[in-house]
Amino acid sequence: MVTFVLTRALPGDPAAYFAGPAASREAVEEIRAKLGLDRSLSEQFLLYLGDLARGDLGTSLTTGQPVLSDLEVRLPASLELTMAALAFAIAVALPLGILAARHPGSWIDHLTRLIITAGVSLPVFFTGLILVYIFYYLLGWVPAPLGRLDAFSAPPPPVTRFFLIDSLLAGDIALFRAALAQLALPALTLGLFALAPIARMTRASMLGILSSDFIRTARTAGLAPRTVLVTYALRNALLPVVTLLGMVFSFLLGANVVVEKVFAWPGIGSYALEALIASNYAPVQGFVLMMALLYVGLNLLIDILYSLIDARMRIEA
Repeated sequence: MVTFVLTRALPGDPAAYFAGPAASREAVEEIRAKLGLDRSLSEQFLLYLGDLARGDLGTSLTTGQPVLSDLEVRLPASLELTMAALAFAIAVALPLGILAARHPGSWIDHLTRLIITAGVSLPVFFTGLILVYIFYYLLGWVPAPLGRLDAFSAPPPPVTRFFLIDSLLAGDIALFRAALAQLALPALTLGLFALAPIARMTRASMLGILSSDFIRTARTAGLAPRTVLVTYALRNALLPVVTLLGMVFSFLLGANVVVEKVFAWPGIGSYALEALIASNYAPVQGFVLMMALLYVGLNLLIDILYSLIDARMRIEA
C-alpha cells in the first residue's frame, strides 16, 4: 500500500511521458484513460489488489511484457552478481577478521582496519569505474563491461538462468569462462563494499570470544590452537556474523543498481530504476514486493542457520 501511494505521489506523469513532448492534451488524456489513471486513487488501488490476488503484477509500459516475466528474467542476473560478490567478501573478510582478532595491534590488524575504512568510504560507482579503468582499459585483462556476456557469445540453454551454472550444465567450458570474465569486475566491486562490515563484525566478535573463560579453559586443557580457534571460538563468533550476512545480502541485492548501470548488467535494480524514471508504476511495485518477499525468506533461512551453528538453540526450541 505504501509503495502504491508513493509511486503516485512522486513527480511525473506516465501518460505524458509515453505520449511524448509534442503530444496534445487530448492525446495525453486518451492515454491516461487507457492506462486507467483517470480513475480515483482508491479505485486504482482496489484494482491493483485484485490483480495481485491473481498473481498479476501488471504490465511494464516500457517493455510491453508482464512485470512477473521481466522479473523472472532479470532476477537471476542480480542474484548471480550478489551471490558472487558475497562469496568473495566472505572468503576474504572471515580470514582477515580472524587474523586481526588473533593478533590485535599487529600489522595484520592495522591492515584489516585500513581495508575496512576504505571499503566503507569508497562509493561503489567510484570503485567500479576505477576497476574498469585499470583492468579493462590499462591492462586489458577483462572484457568490456557490456553485460553478462560479450557480443560474440550466446546465452546457455535456460535451466537455472544463472549463466555460470547453465554453461556448466551444457558442458560449455568456453562459455563458462566468458560468463565468469564478465562477472569478475562487478562482483569484485560489490564484494569490496560488502567486505568491510563483514570483516569488522568478525574481528569484533572474535575478540570478545577469544577473551572468554571457556576459551582460556580450552587452552589450559592443552587443546590444539587450531581446535580452539576454529571449533570453539569461530563457531561461537559466527552468530552475529550470520545475522550481518543476511543484512548485507539484502542490501546488496537492492542497492546494486549503481553497479548494474556501470557494468550494463541486466538485473532487477536497473530495471526498477528505468521504470522509476519513466513513472512506470507496475515494475516499481513489483520490484518492491519481490524484494520484500526475498527479505522475509532470507530471514527465515538465517533462523534455520542459527540452529545449525548453535546447538543450544535447537535444545531451547
